[in-house]
Formats: sequence, structure tokens, C-alpha cells
Amino acid sequence: METHVFLVRHGVTEWNQTKRYQGQQNVPLSELGRQQAERVASYLADQPFAAIYSSDLERAHETARCIAAKQGISVTCFSEFRERYGGEWEGRTVEEVLREYTDWETVRLTGGVYGVEPTIAVQERFVRKCEELVRKHRGERILIVAHGMCITAALGVLTQGEIDFGKTRLDNTAISHLTHHELDGWKLRSFNQTPHLEAE
Repeated sequence: METHVFLVRHGVTEWNQTKRYQGQQNVPLSELGRQQAERVASYLADQPFAAIYSSDLERAHETARCIAAKQGISVTCFSEFRERYGGEWEGRTVEEVLREYTDWETVRLTGGVYGVEPTIAVQERFVRKCEELVRKHRGERILIVAHGMCITAALGVLTQGEIDFGKTRLDNTAISHLTHHELDGWKLRSFNQTPHLEAE
């Protein structure tokens, strides 16, 4: 029995647009982000889901609410789908971090210092919750709205390295599609799809 899991990154925020680390700061969608959320919601409107889940951070939850409104269902939030905690980097621009932290590239990949949540911890919490939801929704289609870093980190585990965390970009409101089969495990069907934004 095959279960379909769709992962959607939240719409853009002002902090995304100014290249500022968000982490678990509760930054709302920008006006453009709300437009993106409406576009992805309209695109997915004729693709019914048994359930819609989200990070409990507002930028993801607002995106999920837009999608759910077109489906006529509610959103359930889980903290396991939050973005990685960014420690000292949260609220700072990428330029500032690059200038002040010479080991930025290593820490970006592994975490674990400066208060940055270890990548493995992000992967473990995200994958554990995904697998719990797959057991709950065997044979159904579910959608999860979360964040760029945590989605790509989790996909690195679920696809056994097919998605290379740290070298892979995920666009705002991009859709990635996985299937899970009890015998064959996880398979990546599509990644970083944004057909709803092509007219931008």
C-alpha cells in the first residue's frame, strides 16, 4: 500500500528577501509570500488530501491555512516540523554571519555550535514525525508545510542521500513529492516543483 507525502516550503518572508537567518523566529509571510501561498493553494485545490500538517511557526502555518481553505479541511501543527534553531545566527544577515564566523560553511552543514541545532537532531525529529504520520495515513495522501532547511535535511535521510543536504536549494512554496511503501520504503517522485510560480 502506497502513501503519498507532499512537502511544501512556506511562502517568502521579508527576512528571506533580506537574506536574514530566521531559524525559529516567528516571522510572518510578506505580501509576496501571501500571494505565493494563494498560488500554491489554487494549484493544489483539485488534489485532495486526507490531512494537512504544518510547522507551528506562523510563516508555515499561514501557508498551510491557505492550502487547507481550498480543501475544506483544518491544519494540525507540530513543533517537530519547525525550522532548525539558529542560535546566535537568528536575526542576523547572511553577510554578517559570513564575516564574523569563519567556520560558517561547516556549521551550516552540521550545526552543534553557537547554539545552532545539530543537523542530525533536525533530521531525527522531522523524520520521526513523518513516519508516525505515514503509519496513521497508510494508503492516503497527506501534505506537510515546513521550512527549507528542515525539509532538505529530512529528504537527505528519507532518500538515502539522493537529495544532498547543503548543496540543494528549495524555493519558497516549492512542492516535493514522496511515496512510502511498506516493502519498498521511501521514493522521491519530484523535488522543488513550482509550476504555480512560473507566471511571476
